[in-house]
Amino acid sequence: MSAARGGILVMPENDRIDDNLEFIALHFGPKLRIINPRGRVGIITLWSKISFVEQTLVELGVDLNPETSKIAAIGNLYGNGIPHLLRNLLYNPQIRDLVICGANRSGSADDLIAFFQNGLEKTTVLGDEVTRIKGTTRIIDDLVTPERFAVRPRIVSVGELRNKVSRENLYKVILECQPESAIVGGRIEVDLPEVHISHYPSEPRNHNIVADTPLEAWRELIFRIVRFGHLAHLRKGDRQELQNVRVVIRNPVPDDPESLREYNFPLEELIQYQHDMLLGPLPNDQSYTYGNRIREYYGFDALHKFAERLKANPEDRDCYLALWDSRKDIDADDAPCLVSLFFRVFDGELTLTATYRTHNALDAWLKNVYGLMKAQEIVANQAGITPGPITVISHSISIDPSNYDTAVRVANAKGFTLEMDPCGQFMISLEDGEIVVRHMDDTGAVLHEYRNKKAERIQYELYHDCAISDINHALYIGRQLARAQICLQNGERFEEE
Repeated sequence: MSAARGGILVMPENDRIDDNLEFIALHFGPKLRIINPRGRVGIITLWSKISFVEQTLVELGVDLNPETSKIAAIGNLYGNGIPHLLRNLLYNPQIRDLVICGANRSGSADDLIAFFQNGLEKTTVLGDEVTRIKGTTRIIDDLVTPERFAVRPRIVSVGELRNKVSRENLYKVILECQPESAIVGGRIEVDLPEVHISHYPSEPRNHNIVADTPLEAWRELIFRIVRFGHLAHLRKGDRQELQNVRVVIRNPVPDDPESLREYNFPLEELIQYQHDMLLGPLPNDQSYTYGNRIREYYGFDALHKFAERLKANPEDRDCYLALWDSRKDIDADDAPCLVSLFFRVFDGELTLTATYRTHNALDAWLKNVYGLMKAQEIVANQAGITPGPITVISHSISIDPSNYDTAVRVANAKGFTLEMDPCGQFMISLEDGEIVVRHMDDTGAVLHEYRNKKAERIQYELYHDCAISDINHALYIGRQLARAQICLQNGERFEEE
């Protein structure tokens, strides 16, 4: 018999305790490589390809026979997958040993180890109390705790398998894993936190964001997806999604370190990502890297080539790189999300437009922007041109509902800011029995003059000319036009408020 307790399904110790308990994945089953369902060892490959690690095991002579292997399953672990991994482990108490190997690009290995060694702690993020893995910045739900494991798995990290020592350590660790004679505790099933998602109406393929700094742009981006995103049902799970979002960062320089840390983005980690993203050599445990596609894949370093071209001709419009290789990527299991870069000198500054086919808004977007900033910096310095705005276009940008509570906190933290409309300003007056609206640039020069006895007519003309781009500015002008109309009808003096 099973007992449900607070959304948790518990199999008591006297029920279904079997030394031949088979591995059953509650989450991401299709993405795992099952070796021996009755095995007691799990291999975590982090960001490295499962096929690479499996081939390494074959070369080392590790037993991968489905009947006799110690290994139950091999799978990746990205940062957001920790809650799912923990639930898989609770449901499979026969897994005694976890061997971590591969590229630790998001710190997920350290976070998993810290979960079992340090436990969880309560902290405050953006005014809300949340649960965090102690000693890390990883926010996680509190439905699974280390204490819930009858026997905590042994965890050994052997490195990235890029050298002889780490490969030998992998072989040695697996060789030393000794299955225990009895399984302590039964299967425990813990549901993921229930998430309720809704959205406000909008055109979900036409969101444009302009901000001064990367962090400011990211905050507005999260707000837009939380408020207007549509729920999409993908093979990898549900996502709250917008399409073809365009974000312009006017001043792409590093943000204030304290502001970054408030949102769990330590500046030192972003700087490290800048370095890692642009490394040219392709590790043999990964299908691609942005750095390889940019600097080696096509037989030349695109950043150096673009710098040379722009230095020779600042009006060059051919500094375009496609990172997406249709011959290879269209059927690949793992393909680049960043698909193109375009460098262009505009108004005397080097601008960069980057296009992503898919984008993880909550965790990856800001890191990617910092990587783009470094790429722009390299080209700008070599070409002798001042860096300018960066534009990021995301064909499909989304938030994983399992992290939706964090996204909501970011969205709710949005404050009010007054932006000057780049299309110009307006001066409204009453003259000769008409409403007069003068459209001016930032120097005060009059660009155009609108005159009519009816505010409604001027409203249509402003819309026709695309004279206003900021919603807040448009609402303000609408209020002033309504007041001017009333004053004109009543013969009263009008002054802008």
